[in-house]
Amino acid sequence: MSKKGNTKIAVVLHNVRSLHNVGSVFRTADAAGVHKIYLCGFTPSPLDRFGKVRPQFAKVALGAEKYVKWKKLSKTTAAIEELKKEKYKIFAVEQSPKSVPYDRADRISKKDKIALVFGNEVRGLPQGVLKLADKILEIPMYGKKESLNVSVAVGIVLFRFRSGS
Repeated sequence: MSKKGNTKIAVVLHNVRSLHNVGSVFRTADAAGVHKIYLCGFTPSPLDRFGKVRPQFAKVALGAEKYVKWKKLSKTTAAIEELKKEKYKIFAVEQSPKSVPYDRADRISKKDKIALVFGNEVRGLPQGVLKLADKILEIPMYGKKESLNVSVAVGIVLFRFRSGS
């Protein structure tokens, strides 16, 4: 849970396939005081069909699923619509002609609520999701590779908003 007076932050994961990535996001989200994680599409939840924590998830999350609220939804657009109704600003993190560098995003106040939306490890976020975002943010790449692991990207952007709000 976020500390009193801090910006309320949610994380939305769209079709993130790897249990290790999802577990890592949970652990980072706990460290940053994220209010809630939305697991959308085929993003796996921490629990298997028997209600037990998945071993691959547990190896990385180290119990973070006990401290960070989460919700499983079949559609990412449904999560975004829910968050918009709750007055969250929606920031999609994706390479796009319409993106701005994440560290140049609008400043937020401690009263603001923001949702950071991250996509599939290979395909990223679809246009339908990007159209619902208030702003598209991008992490500039300086090497030969064009992207980062999704869990690393979550950490970079999440802590920018946590420390820079």
